[in-house]
Amino acid sequence: MKIRNAVLFAAVAACSVAAHAANPFIRDVNNQVSVQAISTDVDYKEKDGSGTVLDTEKGGVPGFAISVSLMRDVIVRDAYFNFTYSRANGHTDYVGSYIGGGSYGSVKASSSATLTDYAVRFGKGFDLHPKVMLTPYVEFGHREWSRGVNEGENYTHNHYGLGALLQGTPVDRLVLTANALIGRTTSSNIDVAGPAGFSGALGNSTLYKVGLSADYAFTKNIHGVVGVDYAAFKYGRSANYSTPYGRFYEPSSDTSTTTVRAGLGWSF
Repeated sequence: MKIRNAVLFAAVAACSVAAHAANPFIRDVNNQVSVQAISTDVDYKEKDGSGTVLDTEKGGVPGFAISVSLMRDVIVRDAYFNFTYSRANGHTDYVGSYIGGGSYGSVKASSSATLTDYAVRFGKGFDLHPKVMLTPYVEFGHREWSRGVNEGENYTHNHYGLGALLQGTPVDRLVLTANALIGRTTSSNIDVAGPAGFSGALGNSTLYKVGLSADYAFTKNIHGVVGVDYAAFKYGRSANYSTPYGRFYEPSSDTSTTTVRAGLGWSF
């Protein structure tokens, strides 16, 4: 009986070790530092209370992103951590009207744009299959958009959310990742520069993120990374603010961004 129990214990232990090592390629991806070139396509619409479009900004803004991921046995097996920072700087196409009046489309111009985003994730990986891992996580982040329209407008918000990574290895060295998150913006704010400027809170909204990426290991350490990420959220109307030129407010708006990225990673 003791021998039988020992054999069973050894078999269970072997299966446990095998399961732990089942996804070496996925774990390499999740223990990596990467630097990527990005292009963020901005689609921004301001609307009045009836839903009529007041102005829009669209266009691709180039930049870079840095990401650090860790997956280690810390307190729990396959504890997951990720930090991402991105910055894009360029121009978008503005379509709107003059402050004093006019219809949408009466003004068309190029507007400078600087987008800064960073986020941190904490989660845990679960092996669903020898080649598939699911990693639920919580995310906290911050976004800033410096908009060149008029004399300059700066939009900021924080966010939190729940998401998950679904990762698979269809062939050796290649890891495909699908990502989805639903969250909430907080502390949304606008700062408007100039003599008619003001600073005030904006309404918060639900935040959606989805993404797809592919990672190929050229060597154990050197990886190529490509991906596309989509995000969408809204800002609610601000209060009315008195300025030397009258009372102004920031209308409600819808924002979506699509970011294409490609770069290199170092797995450790």
